This record gives sequence, structure tokens and C-alpha cells, in this order.
Amino acid sequence: MPSIFTPVINLYAVLVADFIGLAILLTILATKGWNLPGRRNESSIMLRMLILAVINCIVDAVVTWLDGRIGTGHEAVHVILILGNCYLYLFNVLVGISLVQMIVKHIASKTNRLHFLMFWILCGVETVMLVINLFYPIVFSIDPSNHYHRGELYNFFVIAGLILTFYGIGFYLVSKLKNPSLRYFPVFEFLLPILMGLVVQALIYGISLLPACFAVSLAGIVIALQNECIYIDKLTGIYNRFEMDKELIRLQKRHKDKIVAYMLDLNGFKSINDNYSHEEGDQALIAFAGILNEVFGSVGTVIRFAGDEFVVLMHKAKESDIGLYKQKTMDAVERYNESSGKPYKLSAAVGGKVFDFSSEDTQDLVVVIDTLMYKDKDDYYKDHKRER
Repeated sequence: MPSIFTPVINLYAVLVADFIGLAILLTILATKGWNLPGRRNESSIMLRMLILAVINCIVDAVVTWLDGRIGTGHEAVHVILILGNCYLYLFNVLVGISLVQMIVKHIASKTNRLHFLMFWILCGVETVMLVINLFYPIVFSIDPSNHYHRGELYNFFVIAGLILTFYGIGFYLVSKLKNPSLRYFPVFEFLLPILMGLVVQALIYGISLLPACFAVSLAGIVIALQNECIYIDKLTGIYNRFEMDKELIRLQKRHKDKIVAYMLDLNGFKSINDNYSHEEGDQALIAFAGILNEVFGSVGTVIRFAGDEFVVLMHKAKESDIGLYKQKTMDAVERYNESSGKPYKLSAAVGGKVFDFSSEDTQDLVVVIDTLMYKDKDDYYKDHKRER
């Protein structure tokens, strides 16, 4: 029997954890929980991560089962253990980066290229280390008896995982201070299982928690995103009207004073539908929602109010912001028109005002900004003879 100082892999504990993780992942795949309305890119990332995580659970179970196996097929088992453990290490960093990238993209729409260049360089370094490990064991080794052992640079992968996890959590917490509407996307809650699994697995040899922890984390993300979809417009991917009243209440509790509110409406939207098809009209709505997210995503909540009408609730209240962000919207629309290649040009009427919670009724908010928007629309049509 091995001494108390000999590290031993707890076979059944690992297999149970992998089975639980696999069951969670297969359930998500079977129910298409990864398929998010109006979010094709995020759905694709989720699907890829789920498939890789399924493979991860299976590979983890196989290498654990084969650990220490000798006899017939000894050399084949040795190769499987080396390649399987390489996949497990590579999975952690690849999916870790993909997870953080999806979080940042979901929150901010844009990603900091410098940060993600650093992450992918880190991924490249770890890949090179694993290639070197095939010839000179520095990360892990498989001894002649086919037992797995951690190498001298094992902790490098642990530190890399911690960096990715804390970056995702930190980015979320900072973003939430600026944008409280992230309540439906609780990043800390579903990165916590990965953090716990990473630390516990590093400290306690013989157990493998990360595959199951990744499964729990991905399940948490799917639930959060599906919960978001209740309050998200399926066509454009932004908040729907149902969310507006709740957001006003939250803003009032948070700010207790004033916000800036806008009503925006596409000019000539009917002519786009009539002349180019309703499908093209849908594409125009999607494009305009993307423009509004680009302009207001970090400073406000964008809501599809009805048809081609949109409401923006900014999380601050400066009179100068009304004109400033209207101009930013017009500039963003113009940039889109220059690059879209569409046979039509987008244009929007905008009405905005500073709304004071202490002296104004929230039920009057829509009426006021709607009136201001229509005034802007009338001014537009005085100079543009265009079908409404």
C-alpha cells in the first residue's frame, strides 16, 4: 500500500464529479439552453464551450480511470494519458479565455484588444509549454507505471486561471457600478464555482473538480442569459418595454434625483418596409439597436419601446448630455450609413430631457419625451421630403 505521503488519485470521487458535470452539460445541450434569441454570436460561443466541456468531462474520466494501469496495452495507455492530460490543461485556458471574452463582449459590446491580446499570448505560452512537456516534462509527467504527477510549472497554469477569473470578476464589478442593469448577468456568481474548483484542486491532490465546476458555471451562465431573455426584445437583443418600469424604479432608488431620458424613432421606417421588404425593415431595427448600444451601452439602458420607437434611460443627469449624446447618436448613424452598403439611409428623430424623480411623475415621462421626439421628427420632415 502507498504511504500517507504518496499522492493518490481518488478514482470514484473524480468519476462521480465528472458524471455530474456531464449530466448538467448534456441537459443544457438537449434542451438547447445555449440558444439565445437575438444573440447569434454569444449562442455560438456557448455551444462551442459546452461541446468542449462535454469532451473535457469524458477525457477527465478516461485519464483518471487509466491512471496507474499497466499490463496489456501499456504503451497505448501511456500515450492516451499524456494526450488526455494535455487536453485538460489546454481546455482550462481556452475555455477560460472564451468565457471571459464572452462576459466582456456581453457587458461592453466592445473588447479591449490589448487585454485580449495578452490573454491569447498567455494561451500561446501555455500551448508551447504543453508541446515542450511532450519531450521534457515540466507541467506534468506520466511515470513508467502510468501514474500522473504534477510538474514544476504546474502552478503557472493555476496562476493563469486565477488571473482570468479575477479579471472577469473585476471587469463585471466595475461595469456594474456604471450600469446597474447588469443585474440579470451575475458574473461573480457563475465564476465563483471555477474559482473554488481551481483553488481546491490545486491544494488537494487526488481530486478533479474543474470539469464539474466548469459545467456548473456554464449552467449558471445559461440560466442568467435565459432569464435575461424574458426582459429582452427577441429581434434586437435589447431590453423590452416590460423592463422599462422596473428600470425606472431601480434608477430612482439608486440615484434619488435625476436621470436623462430619450425617445428615438426611425425616420422613414415605413418606406423601408414598403420598398425593401419587412425583413429588411427588421435588419434596420437590429442595426439601429446596435448603434444605440454602441453610444449608450456604458452609460444607460436601451429599450425597444414599440415598433421602431426606442427609449434610453441614462444613469446620470446633465443638461449638456442631451445634446451631446444626440449628436453622438447622429454621428454613429452616419458612420453606419457610410459602411452598410444598404440602398437606404437610416435617420432618427430624438427627444430627450432631464427627468427629476422628486418633482415629476414617471407615468408622464413617456408622454413628455414622445412629444419632444415628434417635434424633432416634424423638424426633420420640413427639410426632407420623404415618406414617413
